[in-house]
Amino acid sequence: MAHVFISAAHKSSGKTTLTLGLAAAFARRGLAVQPFKKGPDYIDPMWLSLAAGRACRNLDFHLMTREEIRASFARHARAADLSLIEGNKGLYDGLDLHGSNSNAALAALLGSPVVLVIDARGMTRGIAPLILGYQAFDPSVRIAGVILNNLGGARHEHKLRAVIAHYTGVEVIGAVPHDETIAIVERHLGLVPSNEAAAAAAIVEAVRERVEQSVDLDRLLAIAASAASLPEAPAARAPRGGSRLRVGIARDEAFGFYYADDLEALAEAGAEVVAIDTLRADRLPAIDALVIGGGFPETQMRALEANEGLRRELARAIEAGLPVYAECGGLMYLARSISWRGETARMVGALPGDAVMHARPVGRGYARLEGTPEAAWLPGGEGEIAAHEFHYASLENLAPGLRYAYRVARGHGVDGARDGIVHRNVLASFCHLRGAGERGWVAPFVEFARRRSA
Repeated sequence: MAHVFISAAHKSSGKTTLTLGLAAAFARRGLAVQPFKKGPDYIDPMWLSLAAGRACRNLDFHLMTREEIRASFARHARAADLSLIEGNKGLYDGLDLHGSNSNAALAALLGSPVVLVIDARGMTRGIAPLILGYQAFDPSVRIAGVILNNLGGARHEHKLRAVIAHYTGVEVIGAVPHDETIAIVERHLGLVPSNEAAAAAAIVEAVRERVEQSVDLDRLLAIAASAASLPEAPAARAPRGGSRLRVGIARDEAFGFYYADDLEALAEAGAEVVAIDTLRADRLPAIDALVIGGGFPETQMRALEANEGLRRELARAIEAGLPVYAECGGLMYLARSISWRGETARMVGALPGDAVMHARPVGRGYARLEGTPEAAWLPGGEGEIAAHEFHYASLENLAPGLRYAYRVARGHGVDGARDGIVHRNVLASFCHLRGAGERGWVAPFVEFARRRSA
C-alpha cells in the first residue's frame, strides 16, 4: 500500500509528464500502479490511465467529503502495489486563506509523503530558499524529496545538487534535462486528451524512457513505502439486481470526459453501459437512457455533422422522451450548431440554441448550483449542489421561455444565473457534477430512466 504525492512549486512545472512517466515505468516493472489526480480534471487522468493500465481516480475537496476522499483512496490503493497521486497547481495553492483544499491538505489527509517537482530553468543558489520555505511552511507535510526538471545540462545539475545538499538536506531523487520531444501538446483546456492523440502510446513510451534514465525509481519506491498506513476501505456496492437498464455513453474522440467512479456508479445502479461512437455509428442502439459527457466536439464538428443519420435518430428519440443527461460538450452537441474559428457545423438540434466558441473562457472553476422545480430528476439532498465548469463556449440565439434545472449560486452556467436546460427528458448543463456518492447524479438519473421504461 505504498503511496506518494507528486506536487510542484507552481503549475506548469512538468509534474503531469513526470507522473505519467513514473506510472509507465513502475507498470513496466510489473507493479500494479494506481494513479490518482487531485481536483476536477478529465484530461490528465486519461493520460495517467493509459500509462498505468488502470483507471485514474479523482480526489476533490469541492465535490467530495473528506470521508469520501479517504474511502475512495483506501479502496483503490489497497488493490495496488503503488499509488501515485498527482497534484494540481502548486503544493500550497488553494481557494482559501488557510489552504483547506490545497494539495498540502490532501497529502496530510492521506498521510502521503510529497515529492516536489521543481522547474529549475534559470535557477542556481536561489533553489535553496525555495525548498526551505516549502519545508517550513506546513510541518504536517513531509517533503521527502525533489525532482529537478528542465535542467540546462550536467553542469547545471551539479550546481543545483551541491546547493540543495549544502543548505537543505532534502534528497534529490531525480534530475530531468529539458526535452521538447516529450512535451504533450496543449490546447485551451490543457493537454490534448489521449483519446485524440493518435501517437498517445508512443508519447507515453518516450516519457517513460526519459524518466527511467533521470529518476531514481528505487528511491522513490522506498519513499512511497514510508507512507502512513491506509484506513479500512468500505466494500464496493454490489450491482443492483433485477432487469438491467441499457444506458448509452458517448465515447469517442469528441466525448471522453467521464470520471471512472461515475461509470462504476452506473453499473452499481443496475445499468448496462453501451458505448456509442457519435462520429461513426449511423444508428442509435437500443437504449433506455443516454449520457453525453464533456469533450471537444468543436474539434470534431465536421465529422459530427457528417453523421446525419445518428443526429436525426437522436433528435427523434429525444422528442419521444428518451432520458438524456449531457454536460458541457454534450450540451453543445445537442444544440442546433457549433461555431468555431469562423466555421459553423450543424448538430442534433434538440435544444433551441447555438454553441459559439470564444478565445477566452466563458465559465471556469468551481461552481455551486441550486435546484429548481423544473427538472424531472435532480441529485438528492438539501442545499447547494457542488459542480465545476471550464468552457470556452456560450449558447446564443436561445429561444425564450426555456426551463432550467439550476440557479447558479457561484459560476456562470448558461447565462451567469441559470444552467441545466430542461427539454422533454433532457437535462443539459455546462457545469459538471459528480455522478457517484450520496448526492451524485447517477442514482437519481438511472431511477428516473427505470421508472420511465417500466
